[in-house]
Amino acid sequence: MGDERISSMRAMAHPVRVRIASLLTGAEMSAAEVARELGLTHANASYHLRTLAEAGKIVEAGEVTIRGGVAKRYRYPHELRGRESDGGRSTTAERLAYLSALHAEVERRANHVDVDAPGCGFDLDGWVSPEVAERAWALIREASELLHDANRPPRSAGTVHVSATATTFQMVAGG
Repeated sequence: MGDERISSMRAMAHPVRVRIASLLTGAEMSAAEVARELGLTHANASYHLRTLAEAGKIVEAGEVTIRGGVAKRYRYPHELRGRESDGGRSTTAERLAYLSALHAEVERRANHVDVDAPGCGFDLDGWVSPEVAERAWALIREASELLHDANRPPRSAGTVHVSATATTFQMVAGG
């Protein structure tokens, strides 16, 4: 796609693609499997998978034979998160679109909260030393890596369904 390649942020600026990336963290899946798991049409799942793949958000993970045909399987390479860059291609509008999609997905998940199970949440718009900010970001990255590395296919024996979302960033002066 060259210069027309869609930015990483723009690719993730849709709640369904946020869900697909999460789903493909724990399992390699084909478009048909993603469609069944998320209640989508095969064509819709294929479209979103192609968009994510073209933006480099997911990768091909082999092929599987299904009813005599061959289907690509995909996975979300979570181990690369935080190390990747979209080379400054994403605009403020694209970052806001991504955050809007993420918010919509968190709202969808919030309708399925087990109020009797442990969890945590926080929000802060504050001022801390650069050292405290760096330490907090490192701890959040560590928690993210722990959860991503331990993620398994949907409904695997011995697992619980969890949701974890964190967005942290340094604000510009006057923001």
